[in-house]
Order: sequence, then C-alpha cells, then structure tokens
Amino acid sequence: MFEIRTPVGLAVHCSRAYWEFVVTQKHPDLAGRENDVTQTLVDPDEVRMSRIDPGVLLFYRGRAPRWLCVVVRREAGTGFVITAYSTDALKAGESLWTRSG
Repeated sequence: MFEIRTPVGLAVHCSRAYWEFVVTQKHPDLAGRENDVTQTLVDPDEVRMSRIDPGVLLFYRGRAPRWLCVVVRREAGTGFVITAYSTDALKAGESLWTRSG
C-alpha cells in the first residue's frame, strides 16, 4: 500500500492486505483514513520510542484532545506498521523527534 521515509530516517511500509486487517479487525474507525496515517508518518508532531519495547516507535500527529498514533516496528533498518489508532493521550516513552516551530 505504501512505503514512506520518516523524519527519523526510517523507511516504513504497510501492505494493502495488512491495512485491510487493521481497519476490519482492529480499528474500523480508521477505514478511509489512509492519507491521515501516511501523513502522520511523513510529518508527525512527535515520535516516541516505546518504553516497553525499544524496537517499537509511536508516531503522533494531532492536537488535544485527539491524536492519531501510528505504531511501527523497526527491524534491520526498516519498519512496518503494527497498528494505528486515535487516542486522547500520548504514551510514556523517550521522545526521539519533535516538530520544531
């Protein structure tokens, strides 16, 4: 479906079949929001490393009270989308990148 270079230098991909799984089984509210997901990866407000798993990055875009979070696993220099969801709070974790300005 896409392969995107992120501001942290990681190329992230997601197949059409996996995205269909996400929007039918995990988060149906994201159906039709593929552009929002790709925009979150290309131009996030913040990128955090999971405090539980350092191989997982959380890309956030939005403003209070709602953010879109795209969760990415990084392996061998590339990344793939695990899931995406709408949230009202940013998870704890080390901030790796923040939008300046």
